[in-house]
Amino acid sequence: MFVGGGALGWVAPLIALVSKGNQSPTVRAHAVAALNFQILWSIVGAIGYITLCFVVGLIILPIAWLMGVIFGIIAGVRANEGQLYKYPASFTFVK
Repeated sequence: MFVGGGALGWVAPLIALVSKGNQSPTVRAHAVAALNFQILWSIVGAIGYITLCFVVGLIILPIAWLMGVIFGIIAGVRANEGQLYKYPASFTFVK
């Protein structure tokens, strides 16, 4: 999310899910949770890019970027501690 400018946060969780998701149920659970969260906020970020010509995009885009970056870092720290993090403002796209 940090490098992708608010719209590509879903790429890293997808890579983790595809590469190690079948080998470890823990990695799969973390990757699916991260993927669902990042897909939602990447969609919001894409809407922000689309509406940049309006004032609304100037508000939506930084919020989407901050949500993805801040909660992604918190979830990464929790995953490193062995805890499954429940993302706020998330929706289930992938099961």
